Amino acid sequence: MKNHDYGSFLKETRYWTIFLAPNQSNIGTCVIALKRNSKELSNLTDDEWAEFALLVEEMEESLKKTFNATMFNWGCLMNSSYLKESPDPHIHWHFIPRYNHQVEFEDLTFDDPYFGYMHPRPEKKVSSQVREKITEKILDNME
Repeated sequence: MKNHDYGSFLKETRYWTIFLAPNQSNIGTCVIALKRNSKELSNLTDDEWAEFALLVEEMEESLKKTFNATMFNWGCLMNSSYLKESPDPHIHWHFIPRYNHQVEFEDLTFDDPYFGYMHPRPEKKVSSQVREKITEKILDNME
């Protein structure tokens, strides 16, 4: 995962590392990155797929409990890796909770104005203290 800034560390499993993404316009947005170096989904092992399936369930349940997420978008997009002179793609998943309601957390309001649509989300950076509290809440609700 060298040279990839996926955000701040949240949790590590045998095959994957979970990060709280820098953009929190949808509170709880994370990146789940494969720990070993691999560029294509077709190279994932059965064990990596199986553990990823468990993480999908664990992440979705946690965000439902933590922030009452309505639904979830998952995407494996590595396009930006190819904008570099020397592309170095790395398998990672974007986990984006979606909300049909506002979420109030630490005196901040998080809304999802494009709920139901796939529009670019406006960037929302939060302080390191708020990021730590989001991380704690998510981890508290993970099995």
